Amino acid sequence: MKRTILAGLMAATSLTAANAADLRMSWWGGDSRHLATQEALKYCGDKLGHTVSPEFTGWTGHQEKITTQLAGGTEADIMQINWPWLPLFTPTGEGFADLNDFSDIIDLSQWTDAELATSTVNGHLQGLPLSITGRVPFFNQTTFEKAGLDLPKTWDDMDKAGITFKEKLGEDYFPYEASSPTQSGLDIRLLITAYLTQKTGKTMIEPDTLEFNYSKEELVDGLNLYKKFVEDGVVIPWPKVAAGGNLVLNENPEWANGHIAGTYAWDSTYFKIGDVLEEGQVLTASTIPLAEGATNDGVYRKPSMLFSISKNSDNQDAAAEVVNCLLNDEGAIDILGTTRGIPASKKALEQLEAGDQIAPEQMKAHQIILAATGPTISPYFEHPQISQAIGDPLEEFAYDQIDAETAADDILYNVEDVLDRIRN
Repeated sequence: MKRTILAGLMAATSLTAANAADLRMSWWGGDSRHLATQEALKYCGDKLGHTVSPEFTGWTGHQEKITTQLAGGTEADIMQINWPWLPLFTPTGEGFADLNDFSDIIDLSQWTDAELATSTVNGHLQGLPLSITGRVPFFNQTTFEKAGLDLPKTWDDMDKAGITFKEKLGEDYFPYEASSPTQSGLDIRLLITAYLTQKTGKTMIEPDTLEFNYSKEELVDGLNLYKKFVEDGVVIPWPKVAAGGNLVLNENPEWANGHIAGTYAWDSTYFKIGDVLEEGQVLTASTIPLAEGATNDGVYRKPSMLFSISKNSDNQDAAAEVVNCLLNDEGAIDILGTTRGIPASKKALEQLEAGDQIAPEQMKAHQIILAATGPTISPYFEHPQISQAIGDPLEEFAYDQIDAETAADDILYNVEDVLDRIRN
């Protein structure tokens, strides 16, 4: 009997040793993510019998690093990938391993079909969404109450708030922050896109066909909304923001003291932008203001990032085991917490909620995003060439160098030129 048990133990040990793999995993982030991920990799590695070497950096330069590694076939076995990078790294769905092939190892049932579809290219699952994020309005409730106003429910409410702020609070008060010139005017593009998506029921770039969905007339309508917001004091004009040094919101004293009372930000940034407010200022998440006749909320919702597996890895099964452990194992879930946002994995979300590991304010913003409606967006919206194609005419328009009709013509021409080159 003892010999039988000993033989079984020896066989099990031999099997573990034979299946043990030396893996690499790369990611970007801050110190809290770095520390938690290294601890989780140690936990999963010990549990599975694998060794996982960490490779981590800050955000700056990480895309360039991954680009170089993928070009040379030297990438890590497991990679944290930014969702907008999918068109760059896997335009045909063959840049990374197809995670559908590991459904016997990774519990894909923890994600909805819609969530998996966001990272599926030509039928190939190119990564697992780590969290679903989106843009949500955050308002300084204290400033709105000071002006005697409820939080805006429509874009018309927002416009009227700009006028009321000037009358009751002063010329240096603004109900919304959507004129940041960073990233080719991304905040303004998101404002216009939300408005047009609500009115037309169409997203800007069709995910499947890469067609640009907005007509010249629709673009002119969106551009004029932004212009009206500038004229009525809803948002600070682009030139004035640029002259002030292009301060990011959480470093802007006008935000901290409540003179800027609203923004359209990622739901995960609640504490980043909320903790800097002066004492007595209350920040709250709100639903997206609606256009007259809106067909949907116009939500901008996407995976914040993905875990992908290298198609060149010699140990793809082992890498899949580690990915499943990181995202679906109770021990790893506790270690990682919300270091990559509120988890998309149902098991992880339920576990963190049950353990009160998600702040109510953060959860409120997240639930608004999940409940909001709108067509599926394309990762090409954040493609660098698309950003520039829209951002350049938008900047000229914001500086009154061209009118709305000319800006719309230029946007259509520029974007179609980029999309034609991508499609071909």
